[in-house]
Amino acid sequence: MNIAVDAMGGDYAPEMVVQGAVEAASGFGIDITLVGDENRLRGLIDKDQAQGRIFFRHCEHVVEMDESPLKALRKKKDASIGVAFDLVKHGLADAVISAGNSGATLAAAVLTLGRLEGVERPGIATILPTERGCVVLIDVGANVDCRPGQLFQFGVMAQAFACSFLGIKDPRIGLLNIGEEKTKGNEQVRSAYGLFQRSDINFVGNVEGRDIPMGTVDIVVCDGFVGNVVLKTIEGNVESMVKLIENELMRSSSGRTALELLRRPIDRFRRRLDYEEYGGAPLLGVKGVGVICHGESSAKAIRNAINTAAQYVTTRVLEKMSLQLKKSGAG
Repeated sequence: MNIAVDAMGGDYAPEMVVQGAVEAASGFGIDITLVGDENRLRGLIDKDQAQGRIFFRHCEHVVEMDESPLKALRKKKDASIGVAFDLVKHGLADAVISAGNSGATLAAAVLTLGRLEGVERPGIATILPTERGCVVLIDVGANVDCRPGQLFQFGVMAQAFACSFLGIKDPRIGLLNIGEEKTKGNEQVRSAYGLFQRSDINFVGNVEGRDIPMGTVDIVVCDGFVGNVVLKTIEGNVESMVKLIENELMRSSSGRTALELLRRPIDRFRRRLDYEEYGGAPLLGVKGVGVICHGESSAKAIRNAINTAAQYVTTRVLEKMSLQLKKSGAG
């Protein structure tokens, strides 16, 4: 197992990325290839840390957050994210993780590895905690406009992912809408409803935003514009709720006493809803494994993203996804 890490991508790269990679290498026993400015990267690692588990692939450039992904990749032939996926293409790495420009990560994956048969557009899936376990939300940013058939493909890919990676035997799939009735929503969603309904997957119908944290379904399908708004809203609400509770309790002596007693449960609640526990969101639909991390990823998030990528490989999600796409006729 060798995971290629775009060491130059992310708000806190390369320091936090390297630290997370070292922790993953020692904690999970995973070989890591750090892609980027080799001299700079080596300067961040003790010789003992690099021995045996940490490798390097030098390149000069990085796709910045404010750059156009395709233009940058064409101009910067040795950009770190492109080189990382090239390692997978040539069998020198099993997966890629990056906290850099997500559009560049998507573009590099498609250009270098290609799409799975039956997939028009890859989607980014994220795992969210709910009252009843986990829910997979797809797409959360790769495609802001989608055709009905593409929404159906997202559902099929997420089904294979939930079965293989999360161990859910027959995941319930819901289509995110403004109401449960099949006549609700825009033309795109109403047409997608028909595709899901005519398939043999476990489609339970439309779901609303409130159903996501309640765990009404195991998979929620939407376009990337809506999905990204939902994801960022949930992320913001979690920390805001915790702070509101803490501030309210701090207003009185009895509340401060209660806060001390509640500190551990509150911390467990915060960790349960923390995106860093999974580290990143898998890119579904390409002929390889890619995990997209939050731009503000800490070392902990990078470490866990590497472990997520390794599990993605070992559970053979790609193989099962390809079979499910062919079975469903999603293409």
